[in-house]
Order: sequence, then C-alpha cells, then structure tokens
Amino acid sequence: MELLSYVLTAFVFVVSIAYLYMRSRHNFWRDRGVPYARGKPHLLMGHMEEFNTKHASYINQKIYRDLKSRGEAYGGMSFFLLPGLIVVDPELVKTILVKDFNVFHDRGVFNDAKSDPLSAHLFALEGQEWRVLRQKLTPTFTSGRMKQMFGTIQQVAEEFLKYMNENCHREMEMKDVLARFTTDVIGTCAFGIECNSLKNPDSEFRKYGNKVFEQDTVVMIKFIFASMFKGLAKKIGVKLTDEGVERFFLQMVRDTVQYRELNNVQRNDFMNLLLQIKNKGYLEERDGGASDAVKNETRITLNELAAQVFVFFLAGFETSSTTMNFCLYELAKNADIQERLREEIELAIEDNDGQVTYEMVMNNQYLDNVVNETLRKYPPLESLTRVPVRDYTIPGTKHVIPKDTVIQIPVYALQHDPEFYPDPDQFNPDRFLPEEVKQRHPYVFLPFGEGPRVCIGLRFGMMQAKLGLITLLRNFRFSPSSQTPAEFTFDPKSFILSPTSGNYLKVDKI
Repeated sequence: MELLSYVLTAFVFVVSIAYLYMRSRHNFWRDRGVPYARGKPHLLMGHMEEFNTKHASYINQKIYRDLKSRGEAYGGMSFFLLPGLIVVDPELVKTILVKDFNVFHDRGVFNDAKSDPLSAHLFALEGQEWRVLRQKLTPTFTSGRMKQMFGTIQQVAEEFLKYMNENCHREMEMKDVLARFTTDVIGTCAFGIECNSLKNPDSEFRKYGNKVFEQDTVVMIKFIFASMFKGLAKKIGVKLTDEGVERFFLQMVRDTVQYRELNNVQRNDFMNLLLQIKNKGYLEERDGGASDAVKNETRITLNELAAQVFVFFLAGFETSSTTMNFCLYELAKNADIQERLREEIELAIEDNDGQVTYEMVMNNQYLDNVVNETLRKYPPLESLTRVPVRDYTIPGTKHVIPKDTVIQIPVYALQHDPEFYPDPDQFNPDRFLPEEVKQRHPYVFLPFGEGPRVCIGLRFGMMQAKLGLITLLRNFRFSPSSQTPAEFTFDPKSFILSPTSGNYLKVDKI
C-alpha cells in the first residue's frame, strides 16, 4: 500500500508540474505585458486547437481581426506550446522583412543536412549558409535564364493543349489536370525528365510530390518538437522528410547527374545551372566567363544540389497549379473578366507578330492584374515566418521579442482586410491598376514575401502559370458546372492554400 501511495503521489506531482509548465507557456505574453489573442488557449494546442478541422489561414485571420479590432499593431499567441507573435501593422511588417532584415533573416524552419539532407534547401537554411547559397543561386533565376527555359516550357504547354483537345468534354475537374501540367513543367526544367503526368496521372513524381504536402499528427509532433528543441532534434537525428520521398528524389538526382556528366549533356534547365555550380562554384555566361555573381571555388555537394532541386520541384508544381486552378475558378464565375482577358491576350499576340514570346507573356498588364488578384485572394502561403537572431525591442515600445521566437506575418489576413481591399471576397483585377496600387501600403500584398528573402523563383512561377493560362484561354471557354462549389474551403491537411474539393468546370472549345 505504501508503495502505491508513493507512486500515486509521484504521478500527481509529475502531472501537476507538466500542467503548470504548459499553462506558463500560454501565459508567456501576458507575463511580459504584450497584447495577446483573446480566448483561453487549449492546454496542448494553444490557439491552434482547430488545426485538424480548419486551415491555418482561418485561424490566423481570426486572431488578426481580433487584434486589429482592439487597435493593436501586433499580438502574442500560442502556436501549440510555442509562443508566437502575429504582426498586424504593415509598417512593422516592412520593418521585419526589410529595415531590420539583419535581425530577421531566418524563417525558423528546422533543417538538418546530415540526418535529413533534403531539408537543407534555400527556403529553410539560415544565417551564413543561406547567404552563400542565395548568392550562388540568384543568377539562375534572372530574366535571361528564364527566357532560355521558356522554349522548354512551351513544349510542355503544347502537349498540355493536345491533352485538353483530346480529353476535353463538357465538364472537367481542372485541379488535378493543372497539377499534372505543372508537374511535367517542373520535371523537365528541374530534372530534364519527361514525367508524362498528363498521360500517366499515377506517375511517381505526382505520388511523391503530393506526399510532401500531406501533414499528419506524427509529422506535426515532430515539427513542434524540432521547433522547440532544435539542438536536441539534430543530436537525435529527427527527420521531417518522408523516407520514401527522400529515397525517390535522391536517387532521381544521382541518376540524372551521373548520366549528364558521363554524356556531357547540356540543356536549358535548372539542373544544368546547378551542375555548373556543383562542378565550378559559379555559373558560366555564354561567352565562357563567370556570371556577375562572385566567382569563388566554393562548390555545392550532390546532396546540396538534390535539396535545391527538391524544393524547386515542390514550390514550382504545387503553388503554380493551385494559382492557375483558383484563377480559372474565378474566371469561370466572372465571364466578363474572362472575355476581357481573352481579348487582351489575343491583341497582345497580334501586336507581337502572332508569336507567344517570353516578353509578351510577362508584360501583359491585364493578365498580370488577373494573376495578382488571384494571388491576393488565394496566396499560396497563408503566412510568412521570421525569427529574430537576438532579443529585439519593437520600435517605439518597451516590448521585447525574445531570440528565436516565431513571428507570423499573416498574408491571407492582410490580403483580405477590407481597409486595404474593400469587399475583399470580390474578385476584381482592377485593384492592381497602377493608380490603385499606389494608394495602398506596399506591404499588404505579399504572395511571394518581400525583402532580401523574397521568393527566388517567383519569376519562374509567374512564367509557367501565365503561359498555362494563355494556352487554355485562347482555346477554351470556362463556366461553372453543377458541381462547381459556391466557394472553396481550404484543406487543413495541406501546408499551402489548397481547396478540399475538386474544381469542376464546363469546358467549351473556342
């Protein structure tokens, strides 16, 4: 009996300590006098209690609106057991992303090149490692390089048009079709491989690409643990990348690199540029000299190359396909906008001697407005994250953000704020007329981020999305079907903004 009493006492003691610890985590901001989100946080989930049933965009928008209604420029919240800060004021957004970038250059995303090689990519790397790699990769995404890749993407777009002509019927589910198109684009530009996702929807590229964006409870627990205890997570080798995904992409890269180097294969694609950096430490220009980037002997390893190809593939196929999907959905519901866009495209092509060129695609003002309005209403990443590398006092206040605290810039909430975008649920491309843009704070439109850590591949993403839309709109008219949802809800299991349902539209050949 005495032993049982000791065990019970010890159990109650441990549970009490755990409870007090968790509760203290949720009182983090209140104890420091910092404004914080209303509502009692869940003991384990904090303010993310609904993350299994609601997408993070809805959760963060609710907190954003609460803080803004009280006139706060920022506020604390509990991201599970992690104290986080949500920024409301666009000026503070600018300060974090640009003015004080030297403090906020890291995203706080866990990566471990040793145990989880595919995690050590440009999106996740920190500090000096990020700076060196960013400097090396920046020349691969210039407009000149994109122009070189344009012909390759055009070939995939032609195959896409063939597929649509052969398979188009009165009603099509466009979400999956568009994802297969962008998978084929990224597959050929990143790996130089014909994925044939349009002909084979069950291709391994699609299978493993989709798997990365699926989050389950185990992945989330590992993510929270790695975020809270980075040093320990690296010591014990926590891996966030799925084993099957890692095996597939590492083998694919090894095989491709070996084949190209043995056979001296040269292509206008991303892999070719990365191989130059791997073997020489810099990019060559057409005259054989080094690029404008600093020429040095620091090369990237095969695993580092694989990680960059991996994130380029993921960022390129999913975000571009969802943007095109949301755009077609809105154009189907707004026939007048669709017709005007089609006319603008045809006029631009006519003025360009009947040719669809890189310059024509990227410089069509109304197409740009339509795509930007799509990205405004449906930003691929609902939030940007930053962590300070030291304790940081918020300008004009005495509030201190401790080192390594996750700061969220709620892109979705900012881009749906009626103060900046009246009637935010309406799809209106004229919001992006030059005179309208000038009247808005520049840091309330952040689909690609901003500042030195702005998305490096935004030019490529826009190029493939715009070319895909031009290909479709010149040849087909889209309208709602009986299965078209009145509005989309976002999948809580997806890290990016992705609809839970398919996008069924009527498709008529022109």
